[in-house]
Amino acid sequence: MHRKGAQDAKKAKIFTKIGREITVAVSVSGADPASNPRLRVALAAARQNNMTNDRIKKATDAGLGVGDTSSYVQIRYEGYGPSGVAIIVEALTDNKNRTASEVRSAFSKYGGNLGETGSVNFMFDHIGQILYPVGKMKFDDVFEAAVETGADDVIEDEEHFEIITSPAEFLSVREALETKFGAPEKADVIWKPNVMADISEADAESVIKLIDALEDSDDVQNVTSNAEISA
Repeated sequence: MHRKGAQDAKKAKIFTKIGREITVAVSVSGADPASNPRLRVALAAARQNNMTNDRIKKATDAGLGVGDTSSYVQIRYEGYGPSGVAIIVEALTDNKNRTASEVRSAFSKYGGNLGETGSVNFMFDHIGQILYPVGKMKFDDVFEAAVETGADDVIEDEEHFEIITSPAEFLSVREALETKFGAPEKADVIWKPNVMADISEADAESVIKLIDALEDSDDVQNVTSNAEISA
């Protein structure tokens, strides 16, 4: 029962984050997915996480000014965790002071320091990332389809084909590949580290606690670090 409660709480937080993204997407560009790329991405995330139609409608209505009329703004925080780990925090909030306080508190509590915007993002590449599991698909087929639709590169490891795009090309590449290969295992615009911070197991515990504390905030949408934990 405890495990189920924890899973339900985690799912509720995911729904809250996706719901906010739907609300913002609708408020900025309207409720028609055909003419709103950001909304299409948010709705794809909702489907991928089995979000109910009622919650999707509620979030959409909020973006149209019906029901919850909270106004959300997008903010990025950057800072350093233990051992100089670089961390980027992306948030959607209706109260910037509250969010800044929560983020700053988490950094301080777990041995980190919140910096200025731009203080660590040079250690990351802002890219579109689409993941398909390695299985029946062949690398040559994935590579050809990805490049033809505007992807920058395809990387294969033991578990996944990673298709890399620019943020601008992400949606069109994703939709083209989904038509050809079905829904990806994961797809999003992310900050991917280009410089890794090698940390010990002892510091890793603090880094993990910091990231967990940041992700626990309803205002925080994504947390990315360049931590590489040594065995």
